[in-house]
Amino acid sequence: MRVSLYQRMTIALVLLFIAIACTFSWWSAKLEVESRHEAEQRLHLNLAEHLGRDNPLLKEGVYDQSALKNLFHSLMILGPSFEFYFVAPNGNILSYSAEPGKVKREKVNIAPLVDFINLKKALPIYGDDPRDINEQKIFSASPIYNDENLQGYLYVIIGGETYDSIFEAVQSDQHLSQSLVFLLGVVIAFFLVLIALLRIFTQPLKQLTQNIRAFKKAGFEKNKVQLHDWPAAKNNEIHELGQAFNEMAEQINYQLVQLQAIDKTRREMLTDLSHDLRTPLAALQGYLETIQLKGNTLSEEQHERFIDIAFKNANQLKKLVDQIFELAHLDGGQVTLDLETFPLAELLHDIVAKFQHRLQEKKLVLNILPEQCEFMVYTDIGKLERVLSNLIDNAIRHTDVGGNITIQVNEKENSRLNISVIDNGTGIHENELAYIFDARYRASNAIFDSKEHGGLGLAITQKLLRLLQSDISVESQIGKGTSFNFYLTKVS
Repeated sequence: MRVSLYQRMTIALVLLFIAIACTFSWWSAKLEVESRHEAEQRLHLNLAEHLGRDNPLLKEGVYDQSALKNLFHSLMILGPSFEFYFVAPNGNILSYSAEPGKVKREKVNIAPLVDFINLKKALPIYGDDPRDINEQKIFSASPIYNDENLQGYLYVIIGGETYDSIFEAVQSDQHLSQSLVFLLGVVIAFFLVLIALLRIFTQPLKQLTQNIRAFKKAGFEKNKVQLHDWPAAKNNEIHELGQAFNEMAEQINYQLVQLQAIDKTRREMLTDLSHDLRTPLAALQGYLETIQLKGNTLSEEQHERFIDIAFKNANQLKKLVDQIFELAHLDGGQVTLDLETFPLAELLHDIVAKFQHRLQEKKLVLNILPEQCEFMVYTDIGKLERVLSNLIDNAIRHTDVGGNITIQVNEKENSRLNISVIDNGTGIHENELAYIFDARYRASNAIFDSKEHGGLGLAITQKLLRLLQSDISVESQIGKGTSFNFYLTKVS
């Protein structure tokens, strides 16, 4: 059988209440008995002393055991709640009035009697009960002397066996009825209050559980389920838990939407990439088959031209595959950085030299401003070289013959260097600027070298700069050119 939290809490609190009630009842009964004993003992504090002083048989210190026994019997008839004993100085019981076999002890401990006579302890003081080996009772005691010689003690048990039996019978009947009525009333009241409180306390938990089950049943899509709106309460842990769950549901739903969007983008990108891969691959295969089938009939000029075209398509295919692997590697988040300090000018001139052949083919001019940029930077030189190469490659493809490309370095505050790659090419429409860093996005006016462009260069550039704790921005005007900007950390 499944037991809910509400039921478990109810059972636990009921058991706790019973334990507390039993402990309190025991402690109350004990306190009541001690209070009653103290009052009775204080009331009969001088009882034994008066009996010893007023009775000639005890006053003279000479006793006749038979007469003393008769005296005790007469006193017990007059006061049935008392028991009378004459005890020797060593504690031996010398005389008493009781039926045979009633007295179980032959000797009592004298120390409590001495404490009582000298009032060395606070009341109540308990002494040995001659009629029970294990019991102790309140008493009154007085020494008995004969010519200043201690003969023994008059030991009076207050509330003897007869008193106890009658009192317990009466008390048990009264207490039983009172206890039952009281206990029944307390239990009923307790249960009513307990059920109400537990209902109040567990209702938010029940609501939260229903929200969790509904959210799970809806496939963790928040827009398919109505979650409870939890009030703001800093001191209510359940409300805080409910708010945290709602926030978690929002985050899960957001991440789910993001994953669905990413999955859709990946599928679209794979579709585009498969087309881009198929195009150079088909061209490469076609020209190689032509060379294989008609190699003997082709002129030397045709043969070289077909080989060049095949080689160009192979390079394009390799470049696209390399970009796909690089983008996948960056998306994996397992890229390590090799940070070092180096002169920026040296890297810029090396990159210019790398692109010199392509610049000459299109008669483009690539400038570095300022020419003497003596700045030291702290970053990953390999990844920065890849960023600049992608941006310059992009500028070359989108700049007309005879155009200008500029790498401009500006020193900013907070030890920053702003790096700009500027061209006077075709430019980008303003409404397309927000999408140019998406993988496979190509601006509507991107017409130059379209067969060599995989559409991944700017996406790779942005991811590399984020790894370098930087970011990239773009400014462009149609027909006037484009400027890509990012920053580096300067080393003094």
